[in-house]
Amino acid sequence: MTGQKLHITCAMILFVALFASGDIMAQRKKKNGGDEQASGIKLREAEFYFTEGEKFFILEDYAKALLYYQRTLEITPDNATVHYKVAEVLAQSNRQEDLLRASLSIESALKLEKKNKYFYLLAANIYSSLTRFDKAAEAYESLIKEVPDTEEYFYDLAAVYQYANRFEDAIKTYNRAEAVLGVNEISSVQKQRLYLQQGKIKEALAEGEKLITAFPGEERYSMGFAELLAQKNLRDEAIQHLEKFIAQNPDAGNAKMLLAGFYRDAQQEAKARPLLLNLFDDPNVEIGSKLIVMGTYNAEINQRKSRTGDTDNELVSYVFSLFGKLEKNYPTESGVHIVGGDLNLAVGKARDAQKEYLKAIELGDVNFEVWENLLYLETQLDQWDAVIRHADQALEMFPNQAMIHYFSGNAHLRKRHYPEAIAALQQSKRLSASNPSVLSDINGLLGDAYHAAREYDKSDKAYEEALLLTPENSTVLNNYSYYLSLRKVNLEKAEKMASLLIKNNPENATFLDTYAWVLYVRGKFKDARKAIERAIETGKATATHFEHYGDILFQLGDVNGAVQQWEKARGMNANSEILNKKIANRKIYE
Repeated sequence: MTGQKLHITCAMILFVALFASGDIMAQRKKKNGGDEQASGIKLREAEFYFTEGEKFFILEDYAKALLYYQRTLEITPDNATVHYKVAEVLAQSNRQEDLLRASLSIESALKLEKKNKYFYLLAANIYSSLTRFDKAAEAYESLIKEVPDTEEYFYDLAAVYQYANRFEDAIKTYNRAEAVLGVNEISSVQKQRLYLQQGKIKEALAEGEKLITAFPGEERYSMGFAELLAQKNLRDEAIQHLEKFIAQNPDAGNAKMLLAGFYRDAQQEAKARPLLLNLFDDPNVEIGSKLIVMGTYNAEINQRKSRTGDTDNELVSYVFSLFGKLEKNYPTESGVHIVGGDLNLAVGKARDAQKEYLKAIELGDVNFEVWENLLYLETQLDQWDAVIRHADQALEMFPNQAMIHYFSGNAHLRKRHYPEAIAALQQSKRLSASNPSVLSDINGLLGDAYHAAREYDKSDKAYEEALLLTPENSTVLNNYSYYLSLRKVNLEKAEKMASLLIKNNPENATFLDTYAWVLYVRGKFKDARKAIERAIETGKATATHFEHYGDILFQLGDVNGAVQQWEKARGMNANSEILNKKIANRKIYE
């Protein structure tokens, strides 16, 4: 339609030219001078209406433009240009009835003028909009026949045949185009697709070979042919083809990159690795291809780690050598530092991963996953101030990402900024309505935050909502039961939760301590002693465990044993005032 738009600016000139030539008056007989004078008045009136139509057409007021063009036709019914303009206006509409009227108008134009390229193009466009592809094809066929030097429209004709699912006619048309315009990418690629749609693999490959023969040094064509071979499970042939092409074109870096990928797919890693090492130093190879390679290796390292629990040290060393080349050659590319962060994260180098992600952020816009990974790492490193600062930055770009609010809320909770923690976690909760597993964790943190803020009813409600979603959420069971015991409320419920907790986690020292303390508060001192001793036997006991053990022994009448355990707690830096009073006075203070 590009040519058609160019014609709009020439429409008025063409209209006047037709008038000047006298064509529109060809069928009128001039009987006297009066008739000639009347004809001149009509001519000027028609020119006025047409000019007004053009003005409103340019202003995109198509209703008024159509009105003036129709007034023009009333005076000059045999003017092809005006019929064309009426069709052009009607073709702006998507309504079926307007398009049908447009088709009638362009047919009238073509009956009057068979040598105007733009008439045929508009006709083809209108018929295509009506899904009358047979008529659109006729318009292109007539155009090529009637108007010289229009063979380029063979491609449009072939496309119409494709829309009509007339694949054989489309192939024949592309062949006609090649006969005139020579072998080229458009016709060859389209014929390949058509052959593949019909399951004609042999013919599709032949088209690829023909294109390569016509352009033997064109890297893209050889790569496309190799990819087609690989897609049809002819990977060995694809490798052989690329090896041959690269031998003849040693600077074809992108073809080498594709070959390295095929080597890896064929488990020929020994061939791929030295090739990639050289390619990562080649400035002519697109950085995007190198980043994709890094991404696939990172994924492989992650998959192996999740599958076996360890990493292939040789592979990791090799991938770090590739990353070193990227970092050296593209130090200011944020994408390089993103894959570097991903690599370090995959092998457990948290601080190095953090450093790379921060570089990526400093260098340019990054996606949400980078921020998420950074916040995850800083959370693992207990860098709560950094989490808060970077979460605030991330929220400027991703305000509706629940996980950023989650990280922010968790960090504020750790810093004892309880109002800020509650606000962030509530926003995370609103944005996570469709994700039950995440909602459970959020409600658990809300329970912690509300408890710390002494809003106990809200705390209990949050914990209940968390357990409704995941009834065996260990963190929630632990915190909820422990806080109930501290408040000395709903102790039977607390014991049930703590019992379920250690049933699912029988060797967890923290959970065993919680269970022991709930039993202690309920006055079940003998059972509490068994639980706390199991916690200590894990070898992971803290000062709190020993202090609780001392309290339990005291309640069982073993004062000397109690003091001994309290002293152990103090020796582990649990130097609280209450603990010191317990030891000094050999009694419990609650």
